[in-house]
Amino acid sequence: MSRISKETIDKIMDTANIEEVIGEFVSLKKSGQNYKGFSPFTEERNPSFFVSPAKGIFKCFSSNKGGSVVTFLMEHEHYTYPEALRFLAKKYGIEIEEKEQSPEEKERMDTREALFHVNTFAQKYFHEQLLETDEGKSIGLSYFKERDYNKEIIEKFGLGYSPESWDALTEHALANGYKLDYLTKTGLTIERDDKKRYDRFRARVMFPIYNLSGRVVGFGGRILTKEENKPKYVNSPESEIYNKSAVLYGLNLAKSEIIRQDKCYLVEGYTDVISMYKAGFENVVSSSGTALTPDQIRLIKRFTKNITILYDGDEAGIMASFRGINLILEEGMNVRVIIFPPDEDPDSYVRSHRTAETKDFLAQEKDFIRFKTSLLLDDAQGDPVKKAGLIREIVETISLIPDSIYRSVYIKECSSLLDTPEQILVNELNKIIRQKFKKNQPEPEQYTPDHEPESVPQALDVDFTNSEFQEREIVRLLMQYGKNEITVEKKTEEEDGSILTESVTISIGKYLVTAIRTDDLTFENAVYQMIFDEYHKILSQLGEVDEKEFINHEMEQLRLTCVDLLSSPYELSENWEKNKIYVTTEDQQLKHLVDSSLLSFKIKKIEVNMASIQQKLKVLESDEDMEFLLRELQGLKNISRKFNQDLSRIITH
Repeated sequence: MSRISKETIDKIMDTANIEEVIGEFVSLKKSGQNYKGFSPFTEERNPSFFVSPAKGIFKCFSSNKGGSVVTFLMEHEHYTYPEALRFLAKKYGIEIEEKEQSPEEKERMDTREALFHVNTFAQKYFHEQLLETDEGKSIGLSYFKERDYNKEIIEKFGLGYSPESWDALTEHALANGYKLDYLTKTGLTIERDDKKRYDRFRARVMFPIYNLSGRVVGFGGRILTKEENKPKYVNSPESEIYNKSAVLYGLNLAKSEIIRQDKCYLVEGYTDVISMYKAGFENVVSSSGTALTPDQIRLIKRFTKNITILYDGDEAGIMASFRGINLILEEGMNVRVIIFPPDEDPDSYVRSHRTAETKDFLAQEKDFIRFKTSLLLDDAQGDPVKKAGLIREIVETISLIPDSIYRSVYIKECSSLLDTPEQILVNELNKIIRQKFKKNQPEPEQYTPDHEPESVPQALDVDFTNSEFQEREIVRLLMQYGKNEITVEKKTEEEDGSILTESVTISIGKYLVTAIRTDDLTFENAVYQMIFDEYHKILSQLGEVDEKEFINHEMEQLRLTCVDLLSSPYELSENWEKNKIYVTTEDQQLKHLVDSSLLSFKIKKIEVNMASIQQKLKVLESDEDMEFLLRELQGLKNISRKFNQDLSRIITH
């Protein structure tokens, strides 16, 4: 597919009326300059969903979702980015200009379409073989009937049968005008070096694999006889249209129910999906027997953040799946597990139990981290070395969770489950977080317990970096008022040594960036630092910064933070002005606000440095080093005193 040009994207974003688009999905009421309504993402009694036409953003305070009109369509309608743009282009009658394709790109697109057509032809062929031939009926159809698959299910999943003949499909496709090159590229036909060719799938029941839009990208074939030299399952190889790591079996049928239930069941095989779907549990998908990949996880995340993994009770298989579950946790998803009784799997269980019984069984799902802790604890009973390794592994798993609140809850619970002081787990968690930060990864917020845990006989790491509020305020000013101008005094030293003072007009963005970079100050919060760096980069290149660059940023954490900084659930009532009561607004005193925020930021940085020096002084043994640190501490105190005096004058002015 060709790429939508940047010019078209800009035109769509400039034309789209955010309150009009969102108003088609959410009932909005005017509230001052903004609109508000009930959240479309959560159940709530009081409206916490706001739309700002002036800023071109929405913010849902109950779910913490926010962004541009494109982000809303991606969140609410589960569109991809291109799909959301095309929806808006169609709504506003904008012609989509796409990047001109080269001859090579056009040829590749033609090839892709040809491969889709070949797979569709093969799926129909296998389906006809299943329903209309003696071989298909006696072998394939009888197998499906044993599993209680009715005609409706067979049709819905496009099930089929490949005959035992060596080249039945190949010859039939060639006779119908399909090129051998495309048959081999899809993997349906295998051609040997001596030019002899044969069908990949022979004497197998066939499970077509569909992409999200319902097109056949590949096949899985199961043999029904027990032959030592033949694998139970044969799958299509990867091709231009089939990327195994980016496809989930059954998702094309399950996506609507996943959205409705806000949950996705993940099973192992094709028959698990089909049997559960037939039993009424339609929000089910499979990774086709392979380890879950990041692309597959993000595919599920488009529709829900809640995933329940169904295991067949094989402990070795459960342990082997932990790495894949770690990837799910890293995506900020909620993971639960179901363990089936011995010798049972989802397919056999739903076929031998009534739907109500299966529903009750699935309701017994367990939180993954609690389950993993209990499972490993059973294995480590009586072995201190194993238990130590278990504690590290559990904390490592908790550290993968992006949300600091969830991390804190799990630390508390696992402290009780593992009979281990909470502070030990906190120390290990913060150690892991610091190690990740050193590998140039954004550092998640460290967890500090809300009460004093049981003390432990070891030195504790003390974190003095507590400048979150001051850092947030600087970045908020950049986002909200960066383009606004203020008048400041510029001092220049003349050749004769005198100081010339003059008033100059400068944008708040440039003023703050210059001041912070001149003093070589940095942000402890990794996201704030990224925003500041990005702001400085754009400012250097273009001379001014449009907040849309951040509202539409590709990095989700950065984008959500900027939307949050630009949003507020509060605004002055119009009644103040109606009653001729005039309240000074923030934008009417920007100079004071900017100067006070900048000074507060600098003072906090000095306080952090002073606290660090005082901590070093407690453990220092060398008098010479102590004298140096005391001089440095006194210098910082003098600077801090001056800054506080300046801040006091600004506040009382």
